[in-house]
Amino acid sequence: MPAQSLITRFLRPRLIEALADTPVVLVHGPRQCGKSTLVQTVKGYTYITFDDEVQLAAVKADPVGFVADLPDRVILDEVQRAPGLFATLKAAVDRDRRPGRFILTGSANVLLAPKLSDSLAGRMELLRLHPLAQCEVAGGMPHFLDVLFAGGFKARKYDRLGAELAERIVAGGYPAALARGSGRRRREWYRAYIEALVQRDVRELARISALDALPRLLQLAAGQSARLLNVSELAAPFQLSRPTIRDYVTLLERIFVIEMLPPWHSNRLSRLVKTPKLHMGDTGLIASLLGVDAAALAKDRALLGQLLETFVFQELRRQASWHEDAIGFHHFRDKDGYEVDIVLEREGRDIAGVEIKAAATTVTESDFRGLRKLKGTSGARFVAGVVLYDGESAVRFADDLFAVPIKALWGMK
Repeated sequence: MPAQSLITRFLRPRLIEALADTPVVLVHGPRQCGKSTLVQTVKGYTYITFDDEVQLAAVKADPVGFVADLPDRVILDEVQRAPGLFATLKAAVDRDRRPGRFILTGSANVLLAPKLSDSLAGRMELLRLHPLAQCEVAGGMPHFLDVLFAGGFKARKYDRLGAELAERIVAGGYPAALARGSGRRRREWYRAYIEALVQRDVRELARISALDALPRLLQLAAGQSARLLNVSELAAPFQLSRPTIRDYVTLLERIFVIEMLPPWHSNRLSRLVKTPKLHMGDTGLIASLLGVDAAALAKDRALLGQLLETFVFQELRRQASWHEDAIGFHHFRDKDGYEVDIVLEREGRDIAGVEIKAAATTVTESDFRGLRKLKGTSGARFVAGVVLYDGESAVRFADDLFAVPIKALWGMK
């Protein structure tokens, strides 16, 4: 694992591009994913963080005066702690719309707080930074998404991941965790991280009466990752109503701990399941919450399959965050039992499907059952379907259906 400061973040060109024509650029993502490190690689900006209680008190006391005294180009870190700042920034931008004036970072999703995002509509570009992708750790720009939408996987060999796959899953993608030398030390980091999220970020964003229920709720959500959201199951251990638990889930979405994968819809098929899938934001967090290390995960085939699906989903989401084309993510499931783990939609047109076969070393025709149904449903929009497995060979099963080793996600040259 390279030192944290030496890892190239592939979102950086998008950040530089946005600063060239947009007054405000907000980089948001979970705490400790590398936002501050990334934005401070942009030269010529003064850095101010609202984790500094003096700066936070000053902006809350007089946001207009605070903004008026700012230098010409400035980074404002952890802006979710000062929500009153957004309206003041809007006024400042309306007076002077020069691009690249403000770089903001936030550890809460402003899209789930509409008043904040609306206040800078048309003046601000949002960029999502995730924890490290496997390709960023490896140091090579991936081509998987381009090849997927071109339907052009070539027959070739890859090295199997084997035991390394479980190790990558439990390590997750947080830079500070990956910088630690052992699995035990990484687990300690994740435990402290989860405690800090509950005690600080959640407490700051909402008045929660049953704060002690959140660690248990997080653990239950970790056990549901890659499954259809079941609020009743999440609420069962608590003396809390389903609407209250749903509010807690939304709050965990807001701080990027969990993510909802919406169902894919088609006018051609009315029997589609319309429930979203729940995915945790990082598999290192899941492993810590469930108390499993790489050895235990490798032995539990069911859990390995579940975490592998989230691992693949998050790797694709991370790669899509810097891709030139807008790529939407969904899942596909109908009431006859046909399903595809991940449906990718490029620019609202092209459809590709990815099915994950849990650490299996072989693929058969039956593994394409759901992808063939998706292909028939999406018609001419369908460009490719892939079954990812932990094997050695990329193989074509039909004109647009392929079996591809998991390592191809970040190992394609």
